[in-house]
Amino acid sequence: MGRPSVVILLGPTGTGKSKWVLEGAEEIGGEIIHADSMQVYRYMDIGTAKPTPDDQKRVRHHLIDIVTPDQPFDAALYRMLGRRTIDQLYQDKKPIWIVGGTGLYIKTLTQGLFSSPKIDPQVRERLKQEAKEKGSSALYERLKKTDSQTAFHLHPHDLFRIIRALEVYDSTGLPISFYRGQHRFGERPYLTLKIGLEVDRDSLYRRIEKRADQMIENGFLQEVERLMEMGYAPGLKPMQSLGYKQMVQFLLKRVRWEEAVRQMKRDTRHYAKRQWTWFRADPDVHWWDASKDRQKIFHEIKSFWGRGGGKA
Repeated sequence: MGRPSVVILLGPTGTGKSKWVLEGAEEIGGEIIHADSMQVYRYMDIGTAKPTPDDQKRVRHHLIDIVTPDQPFDAALYRMLGRRTIDQLYQDKKPIWIVGGTGLYIKTLTQGLFSSPKIDPQVRERLKQEAKEKGSSALYERLKKTDSQTAFHLHPHDLFRIIRALEVYDSTGLPISFYRGQHRFGERPYLTLKIGLEVDRDSLYRRIEKRADQMIENGFLQEVERLMEMGYAPGLKPMQSLGYKQMVQFLLKRVRWEEAVRQMKRDTRHYAKRQWTWFRADPDVHWWDASKDRQKIFHEIKSFWGRGGGKA
């Protein structure tokens, strides 16, 4: 049977990945698997830049709208669903495209997921209590001292992953980055071509600000208000994600509108910077200028398919 071959289009938020992969799948054929930790949630459309219904009619998209905001979802579940989807597309002899900016999802899908060390449940509860008393910033500062490598890739308010990293350290005496390094993500179930889209920093930041303004114009605030009216609590992990958190804070009258928008744009810029760092560490990524290299990118992808990529 051989190994399925996939084209992976990746890069920071705002580089135009969704437009590129849609055009590529229309021109070359195939279906799209999303690697986005937020687009998996139903009802969260505008703030996640989810493909529009028209886009989904043009090319079939997978792994979006699969759980509600109050349902748990993680990299392990994504890996299981993603590999199942790849197997089906491979059997159907369809070219396989993966697109997204969630580096961990791409890595676990294509390289495997390390086995977590045993965690003391009391440690987890203690950390949760500490977060309630001192806030996520205090735990993040502690993480920087115990596991700076992991802290560098996390947002200071990503409490779920901060606690996850600290509970490994407190339970075993070793940082979670050590266990990931031991695993080395050595699985290679697929032949992959990784295409990275890059945009110069100033242009990217302008795109991010423009897209934030467009989301608001398209009804982002109303989307978040509707989610709260549906009963999805402000403290849920998806409701504390980029953009949604700031809209929630405004609706709860904790920040003024101008400040909510400013924080949303600032945090998106910071997130894009962390994405750059993550993807730049992968030597397998072929980087191209998103504004100039369209034909070169498509030529490389067609050459990949021509060497047997994606065609069973």
